[in-house]
Amino acid sequence: MTRSSTVPAAGTLPPSAPIDPDAAISVRGLVKRYGDSAAVDGLDLDIRRGEIFALLGPNGAGKTTTVEICEGFRTRDGGEVRVLGTDPAHATRRWKAQLGIVLQSGAGDSQLTCRELLGAQASYYPEPRDPDEVLELVGLTEKAGARGRSLSGGQRRRLDVALGIVGRPTLLFLDEPTTGFDPEARRQFWSLIRSLRDLGTTMLLTTHYLDEAEALADRVGVIARGRLVEVAVPSTLGGRGNAPAVVTWTEDGVRRSEATPTPTAFVQQLSARFPGEVPDLAVARPTLEDVYLRMIGDTL
Repeated sequence: MTRSSTVPAAGTLPPSAPIDPDAAISVRGLVKRYGDSAAVDGLDLDIRRGEIFALLGPNGAGKTTTVEICEGFRTRDGGEVRVLGTDPAHATRRWKAQLGIVLQSGAGDSQLTCRELLGAQASYYPEPRDPDEVLELVGLTEKAGARGRSLSGGQRRRLDVALGIVGRPTLLFLDEPTTGFDPEARRQFWSLIRSLRDLGTTMLLTTHYLDEAEALADRVGVIARGRLVEVAVPSTLGGRGNAPAVVTWTEDGVRRSEATPTPTAFVQQLSARFPGEVPDLAVARPTLEDVYLRMIGDTL
């Protein structure tokens, strides 16, 4: 398969960039085909140690395939991959013990108690965390003796994370971790993820919730058609940081709006036209969702 010779998008890597030995995950020219279709088509990616990285993209874009190759669950057809310095295609048990994986569905229907589940999971690792310490970390101490199937949805997801971190992973994969959460449970879960980062855990997050990516991720990457479109901090993705702001207000009974690169100056001009507050004044810049939808729309 011939790779494009065009200039790479902002935030992506030049085609000649070598594997980064210091990165938690370093991928160059990754290819995965299913018949005549390329699910991943020459993808380059670096994820730094200690960061939370969110991988965004529509269904079928290649996110899951890329993550499963990095986890060692799926073989690749081309390219180079190093995860914690090792090729996942030739991984050892010692390498696997450095990973934590939180899938979309976990052990929530188990007849075992939370402590029993964690104890069983911990037995697979050479230096696991104490199950009671993990229960406290994820806020399930009071549910230690409760069976998995008796937990609420948010509690089950915390149990999934507990099972993913009991082995003291260096790198944690989180697949759609808050699907089905109510707003309060989602924010509690975000606090847990931030506490794991404070402990030095690197995390690769896939999510369809753009507010979640903005709240948690140090950097985000957008993938479409099996290629990485751009990598950036959430506030600058897709030129968001330099995009014009939209100022809206009400004047003479009519709702008006103006796009401007200098919203402060424009609001000052508006203020001079009104004796008091500018009626219904609002200033907004493009959201992460706005630029994401534009980016994948342009690509697809």
